[in-house]
Formats: sequence, structure tokens, C-alpha cells
Amino acid sequence: MKIEFTKMHGAGNDYVYVDCTKEMLPNPGAISEYVSHRRFGIGSDGLICVCKSDVADFKMRMFNADRSEGKMCGNGVRCVAKFVHDKGLTDKTTITLETLSGVKEIEMVVENGEVVGAKVDMGKPVFRATEIPMNCDHYIFVDQAIVLNDNHDDVTKEKVFYNGTAISMGNPHFVTFVDDVDSLNLEELGPQFEHHKLFPEGVNTEFVQVLDKNTVKFRVWERGSGETWACGTGASAVTVACIMLNKAGKKGEPLNVHCKGGLLKVTHELNDHVTLEGNAVAVFDGVIDIPESIINE
Repeated sequence: MKIEFTKMHGAGNDYVYVDCTKEMLPNPGAISEYVSHRRFGIGSDGLICVCKSDVADFKMRMFNADRSEGKMCGNGVRCVAKFVHDKGLTDKTTITLETLSGVKEIEMVVENGEVVGAKVDMGKPVFRATEIPMNCDHYIFVDQAIVLNDNHDDVTKEKVFYNGTAISMGNPHFVTFVDDVDSLNLEELGPQFEHHKLFPEGVNTEFVQVLDKNTVKFRVWERGSGETWACGTGASAVTVACIMLNKAGKKGEPLNVHCKGGLLKVTHELNDHVTLEGNAVAVFDGVIDIPESIINE
């Protein structure tokens, strides 16, 4: 099965985008795993299908590199806006997009007829632990400790404690502050958070270093994809946590949030919504032949 696609990224958070407004892909989770492989596929953090919607201008279905379907991706929705505008699927410069975490409004930045970036209303953060969801007795989980190695068979292995804040931005996040984010071994740390018993559906984890009162940088371990170069919902959660804990930023003003793939500007608005601003880049178009064995799994 041959599929036309566009490889795109927002701040280095890259996905393979497919026009599914006429027909949805068969077995999209398996296709996502196939195209995402960085040696044997196209190479991406996952697959995003741009579909028709009954409640918005378009609908986004996103699949991670491990086949699982995600609910929301802040960098992904910006690229969806560029995709539908630049491909001529709409002439609007502000669209609504249906996601599994609700309908999002995206305001495009257009230069010379092409979308170069976008601003997204990410909605309100959710703090109630049962809605994130978490397995704990806390009503909210703010600046509380998570214990790593708690279930390790080797009783001699030292337990490690990380204080952090749990926030949902349509998907679960755990934000923890560190002194030096670049020195962390995320390949070792990330899975311990992602599969922690406190998070029955897994969790995205943001490791944040405060640079000054207006600037932070972070690395992110995304459930289902591993370390990615950016995460829009993660940057949103980082901003909310920074302001809540008086680490950086101020409500109603943009915070500079640096990730491995570039700069995102995030504002926790006075109405409690979070807005995310960043680039949207088309890397290349192509056609890939998906083996029937993948389609028919």
C-alpha cells in the first residue's frame, strides 16, 4: 500500500502527516511503528492522520512510535494547521481541530502564503489526581515526592526521590526541577517515570532547569515515544508548574521555554487557559510503500 506523506516538525518534535480526509488509514498504529523507525522507516516520533470532523474544521488522530494512540500534541496541532493550509484543504488562517482531549483553536502565522508558525489554545490545566490519572490518595499532587526503584528486587539498590507536580494538559505530565538538565541519563530515568505505579496510563515527564525568571529549559520523556526534542503539552505543563511554584514566569505573560529542538513561548493566561506559540516546519514530501504484512497484522 503506497501512502503519500509529509514529514513535519514543531521545534524538533517530528511526525509523519497523512491526508486522511477522504479515507482513514488501515491499522494506523502498526503503520506508525513502521514509519517512525529512524533506521528502517521515515524516522519520526509518530504518525498524525488529518481527518474530517463533525464538530470542528478538522480532526487529528496521532499515534506514537510504539503504536499507542495519543490524545494531544501541541507541536503536532501547529503542524496540522500548516498542513491543511499549505495543502489547500482550507483557506482559513484560524481553524478548530478535534482531538481526543477536546477541540482546540489554532491561529496561524502566515508569511508569503505559507504557515511558519501558530498559536494554540491548549485549554485549562487539570490538577485533580484522579483525572490525570494517578493512583494515590492526594487530591492534587503538587511538589510531592515520587520514589524510584521502589519495586526493585535488589533490596540493596538505593531508592531515589524526585519531587514533582502532576498536571494534565489533555494527557498526563509529571514536572520535576533539576540543577542540570543536560547531565541527566533520560534513557535510564525516563522509563522509570513512564511506567511508575502511580500512573496507570503512563506519564510524560519533564525535567526542568530554571535559567532566569523569564526563561527555562527542559528535556522530556514522552510515553510511547521516549525522549523527544519538544513537547507542546509538556511545555504547557512546565509553564504552569513554574508559575505555581514561583520558580519562573508570571500569569498572563509569556515564558520562554527552551527544548532540544528550539524555543516555545507559553502563556498561562489570566482566564486559566494556556496558549502555546511556536514554529511549524515542513521537511519533505514523499511516498512510502507499506508492506501488506503491516497492514494486515
